[in-house]
Amino acid sequence: MPRKAQHARDYRSVPAFLRQLREKAGLTQRELGERLGQPQSWVYNCETGNRRVDVAEFARWCEACETTPAAGFGRWLKHRR
Repeated sequence: MPRKAQHARDYRSVPAFLRQLREKAGLTQRELGERLGQPQSWVYNCETGNRRVDVAEFARWCEACETTPAAGFGRWLKHRR
């Protein structure tokens, strides 16, 4: 039976990494949501795996947390191991 993409094994480390990135930037969910033009609940859903983040959203998330998307992706690659 097909599963939702956000439940795929390879994606499991992404929500925790997104939260870690936000917290390292010293932002609350509300503050990050404001930077992204999204409500706090959207940030919560991304960080808990209820909503899958696409590559463009990942890039914007990194930038909102004051890191480059390339640096963020590199950090995620190390984090997921």
